Amino acid sequence: MSSLGTVLIIDDDETTTVTFAKILRVAGFEVQTALSAARGLQAAEATRPDAVIVDLRMPLLDGLGFLRRLRSIDRHREVPVAILTGDYLMDDVVARELKQLGARVHFKPFWMEDLIALACSMLKIDCLPDASPAL
Repeated sequence: MSSLGTVLIIDDDETTTVTFAKILRVAGFEVQTALSAARGLQAAEATRPDAVIVDLRMPLLDGLGFLRRLRSIDRHREVPVAILTGDYLMDDVVARELKQLGARVHFKPFWMEDLIALACSMLKIDCLPDASPAL
């Protein structure tokens, strides 16, 4: 089976990262992972992902900082980026900047079907409703 596309997952929570990666791999995506925004930037340069899913709240460099740096690189200006957060009371200034930088914001918890649908949407491919993998 050929890959549906490459998705880079960046989250400082290793359990979340591993779980999301497993779900997307079983669904047919190539997946790269990083446990920090800095490593995520390195991975983006090395792998040139088709889409990025990044946690907003991470130590040192957060998801917004990652997105600012990613968008400063010419070849990554149009890469679809989804920001995941459990912060339901996100500051309006942060929300506006994320939107201006072309990121979609999604709130946790994030379920298997949501993750697959998000990846498919970001890559503009059809997802079959019965295509949920058996884990």
